[in-house]
Amino acid sequence: MIGYDVQVHVKVKVRLATVADASACSEVLCASIRELCSSDHQDDEQVIADWVANKTPENLASWIQSPEAEIYVAEVETSIVGVGGTSGSEIALNYVAPNYKGCGVSTAILRALERILFDQGIRRAQLTSTTTAHEFYRQAGWTDSGEPLESLGVIGFPMEKVLGLGTRS
Repeated sequence: MIGYDVQVHVKVKVRLATVADASACSEVLCASIRELCSSDHQDDEQVIADWVANKTPENLASWIQSPEAEIYVAEVETSIVGVGGTSGSEIALNYVAPNYKGCGVSTAILRALERILFDQGIRRAQLTSTTTAHEFYRQAGWTDSGEPLESLGVIGFPMEKVLGLGTRS
């Protein structure tokens, strides 16, 4: 696997996750949901518990090993500060550690995942955005592609993007 280095606000390396990364991935996902997604869960403890329930190290290890998905980590120096993932033509995960919010980590993950999908021959990608990330994805060229959906007490916005040559830059 080729690594993708992306210079944004901090130097971020996005690489394929290994099983050894599962615990750190779980920590990033759960902290991001708890601390950065208040617009989505409204600090409702049950909604948070439902949302993070499958984000255990054991589940992350199985996702990392699954042939149906590819899980990536974003590193700054040697610390895992973000988690991204694809499944087919979908970007399934893009989470950042709370102390790296606004540093460009999510942008680096998104750019890398778009390039990875493009390199795999995918020209139209999908994702479901949270309320928290909706404007972020719009600014990155993603457009709404359906009516908002509710799952686990959280609203999701189906979005899509045509991946093109600009994806490779």
